[in-house]
Parts: sequence; C-alpha cells; structure tokens
Amino acid sequence: MKMDDIDLRRLRYFLMVAKELHFTRAAEKIGIRQPPLSMHIRQLEDTIGARLFIRHSRSVELTPAGAAFQTAAADIVARFEDAVTEARRHQGGNSGRLRLGFAGATYFHPAIPSIMRAYRTAHPDVVLSPEQSNTPALLAGLREGRLDVAFIRPPAEEDDLLTVRPCLDEDMVIALPADHALGEQDPLPLAAIAGEELILFPRDIGPGLHDSVVSACHEAGFSPRLGQEASQIASIIPLVAAGFGVAVVPRSVGSIRSEGTIYRTIAGVAPHAPIALARRADYRSPLVAAFLATAARSARHVALNVS
Repeated sequence: MKMDDIDLRRLRYFLMVAKELHFTRAAEKIGIRQPPLSMHIRQLEDTIGARLFIRHSRSVELTPAGAAFQTAAADIVARFEDAVTEARRHQGGNSGRLRLGFAGATYFHPAIPSIMRAYRTAHPDVVLSPEQSNTPALLAGLREGRLDVAFIRPPAEEDDLLTVRPCLDEDMVIALPADHALGEQDPLPLAAIAGEELILFPRDIGPGLHDSVVSACHEAGFSPRLGQEASQIASIIPLVAAGFGVAVVPRSVGSIRSEGTIYRTIAGVAPHAPIALARRADYRSPLVAAFLATAARSARHVALNVS
C-alpha cells in the first residue's frame, strides 16, 4: 500500500459513512450520489487491505478494523485542518515571531509604544523580540537577517539590501543638573551652554544625532566643549545628574525622570532627532507587512511614512 493512494477526500468520505452508518444518508450529507461514494469506500478498503464496513441491506456497521481506522482517520483530518489554519495565520501576518530593533533611545518616543500596543492588539499571537542597540549594529542585523524591522536614527543609506523610510521626528532639549544656575531659564538659548562640558555619545554609534548637536552648537556661535562620552543616549542622563556636564537630547528622553536632572526647551531653532524605520528591501514576511501597516495607521498624526 502506498500512502499517496489515500487522499483526504476519501478519509472524509469514510468518516461520514462511519458517522451515518448508511451510504445513502452519507452521500446526501457529502453532496454526491451513493454509487460513487460506495466506489470510493471500496477503493479505500482495497488500498488499506482491510474491510472497514459490514454491509447490510439497509445499513452498515464498522468492522473492528474500521473502528480502529476511524479514530486514526479523524486525527489525521483534524491535524491537517489545524495545519491549514496555522499556515493561513502565518500568511496573514497573524502568528510567528517579529524581531524588532530600537536605536538611540527611540523607544522613549511616545509614538513607539503606541505602535507596539496597536500591533500587539491586532496580532496577539505574534511574539515580539526586541533588541536595543545602536544604528550601525541594527543595520548590520537587518542585512544579515537577524532582525526584521528596526527603528533607527538617520542618516542611513539605502542599498540593495535595505529600505529606509522617514518615520518620526522630535526636537531636542537641554538636560542640566537639577541645581544648575541655568535651570531658572526656560526656554534656554543653546549658546547659554557654550562654556559647559557637553556630554555626548561616540559618533560611530550615533553619527546623525552627534552631528546634529555639534552643528547646532556651531550655528549658535560656539564650538562645544566635548567632555564625558556616554555609550548610549539613555546613559547620558545619570551622567548629567552626577554633574559631569550638560547634554542635548531628544525631547522624549525627558521621560527618564531623575531627581538630579532637569530639562529645558531650546529657544529659537532647536536641533531635531529624526527616527526612521528600516527593513530589508527583499522582505517577504507578512509579519513585517502587517507591522508596517499598523505603524502607518498608529502614527498617522505624526506623518509616519513607511510605504
């Protein structure tokens, strides 16, 4: 016997006859005529090499072999239907694992949690695997296939492997030690911190924000006195609180509440901290498509563009 010779249609026919114990009623339920149904059951019995039914003039009954086969056949059909359902859920972006990257404290922007909540609500069976790192590392992760989507800090050049789209934007603010003399002013001209040591992160892990801050200082008429470096944006705040200097950070970083740090709006034109959404250019995952669609709907009020 070849298993290829047994198809799901014949298993379903057999199960209906086993349920009704009557060929004519079973044929009516299935929607075919009785003679073809009887032929299919006979072919199934020939393929298996065992009689499944004892045929009477007005009814049938299962043989011991038929009763045993009924249990196994029902399990096979149920498993197949479960497999189809699971495949369709994945095809629709409703199940699986989505690997998300977050760079440069992008997760502090209020729109990011909003996007995540909306996606989780719409796709509760998708497992989200977050990874926090810097933009260059996340771009490498996308190119190597270790990440699916990443919120990054521009600039990031597109190539044959990557697609990068503007996502969100916010202005930057000045972070000061709580007891700083400039703390009484709000807004505060950027030039007011010309004599302060400026805490920044290394340019190689955040070139966009690093250059934006330095350029803004030059436009305000001074060259910043670069002091202590921080490994990431979030780690700048404890250094400010400890008195190592002042910092210029994205406004959303102000959600990091520290008794030793205060935030002041920059008077005039403030530098900006854009966020972009990056993905592989050749992606085929419906999970990614569903995330991009959810992000577009969730952040429409901030002109999110992920097309």
